[in-house]
Amino acid sequence: MIYSTSPTSNSSAVSNSSAFSGQLPQQIFTRREVIPLQNDVLWRIEHGAVRTLTWSEDGTFITLGYWGLGDLIGSPLSRVKPYQIQCLTGVELSIVPPHLWHQDINALLSHIQQAEDLLSIVHRKPISLRLWQFLVWLSEKFGRDVDKGKLIDLNVTHQDIAEVLNTTRVTVTRLLQQLEEEGTLLRHKRRIILRSPNNKLIQNYYGSAVC
Repeated sequence: MIYSTSPTSNSSAVSNSSAFSGQLPQQIFTRREVIPLQNDVLWRIEHGAVRTLTWSEDGTFITLGYWGLGDLIGSPLSRVKPYQIQCLTGVELSIVPPHLWHQDINALLSHIQQAEDLLSIVHRKPISLRLWQFLVWLSEKFGRDVDKGKLIDLNVTHQDIAEVLNTTRVTVTRLLQQLEEEGTLLRHKRRIILRSPNNKLIQNYYGSAVC
């Protein structure tokens, strides 16, 4: 049996903030650009996707979260040091000053909930289940329906995925190839399409994997 993991919806956070987002100063960043940190500023994502990360003493990157439309990001939301916000796509952000934070309470709660979702996924065993649930999580957060399944509309590399799941790029590549051979995912222009998570083939495979 597969245990599907879906992120907490942030649709209410998006609608709650939209009323005054046009009045806030905005900035645009390019893919792989690092967003500057300020102790008294939160950023709201109006377009695009970012990841938050830290790194160990030996320089190994540790991904803390993936964030998209309507999410709040910024150093006030973390005590982790070092801490960095990196753009995964072109990104448009609104600057949210402290006196307006209370108006984004839904987005703040969503940030906590999504962080817990991801924490739960990265502790799944075996690694094949961990990878599948992370892909499902990405498809729910950044995906869109297409004819053959759900397209993850985000260009994440095998190394990016490895840094989230605490494994190696080689392992991620091998498992993705295995999923593709089994027909549970497809490749499309450097993107991943997931077949239905309710597919019996997938349920049987991962059910036996966790037994």
